[in-house]
Amino acid sequence: MQALIALSRFIGNTFAIWVLLFAVMAFFQPSWFLPLTAWIVPLLGLIMFGMGLTLKGADFKEVARRPIAVLIGVLAQFIIMPCTAWLLCQAFALPPEIAVGVILVGCCPGGTASNVITWFARGDLALSVSITAVTTLLAPLVTPGLIWLLASEWLPVSFSAMFISILKMVLLPIALGLIAQRLLGERVKTAVEVLPLISVVSIVAIVAAVVAASQGKIAESGLLIMAVVILHNGIGLGLGYLAGRLFGMSLAQRKTLSIEVGMQNSGLGAALASAHFSPLAAVPSALFSVWHNLSGPLLATFYRRMGQGAEKGSD
Repeated sequence: MQALIALSRFIGNTFAIWVLLFAVMAFFQPSWFLPLTAWIVPLLGLIMFGMGLTLKGADFKEVARRPIAVLIGVLAQFIIMPCTAWLLCQAFALPPEIAVGVILVGCCPGGTASNVITWFARGDLALSVSITAVTTLLAPLVTPGLIWLLASEWLPVSFSAMFISILKMVLLPIALGLIAQRLLGERVKTAVEVLPLISVVSIVAIVAAVVAASQGKIAESGLLIMAVVILHNGIGLGLGYLAGRLFGMSLAQRKTLSIEVGMQNSGLGAALASAHFSPLAAVPSALFSVWHNLSGPLLATFYRRMGQGAEKGSD
């Protein structure tokens, strides 16, 4: 078991490499990964179940202790990324399916990888976990609403269908994880130790499946999508930091806001796009997953050197 835990930590620490490696393999050998398309939704559910196993009462006590800081983070997440996505779609005159895909990933809640990146960047980890938890729990209502509001000019969007999908993909697995955590108690700790391995394998499989299913379209317009993804992520990281500064937050909290806003739950974006639109609409989420797992650690390395002697996230 110790060997498995060590492997899990190694895989978790080298997440970006595996995502990039398998995305490239799926592009050049799509037939190897096409069968995985049927597993996109179950794999996302597995990731969310893992999140439920790790959520603790302290994560929600943090919301009560610092409601303003959490509220700022949640609003920044659900305003900056969706609006930036819409503006980029207009600026680049993106085709409908790609535009919907970009908006979709912009409307998703924060990704759980943001918590690891925040820790490495010496950000406010408790705040990061709270913002991720709250945006994820709000996602069944907020994400379909934002997609309907911003993407309907390109393709028809069903709020009710997406609401039900997110309930099944996100809230139900998280609830099952919380129940398992309560029933199993201390025995859950062993499972939590290998969660990085399970999460990385699941995300890598989702990205590979999406890339394989859209290989031809990526070859045709992949550079354009990648440029939009890089801009979207970069603007989110930058505006998240500026939002923290605008509201007088500490350096550690500004780092946290930057990372929370810029890093999306791209697995959810890919699953929703595959279920409700097309494989092409899932490509921005897949490429976002590749890119933000490269940009996040790079930014964290820079942030880690900022204000090392300064406060560690106190209000």
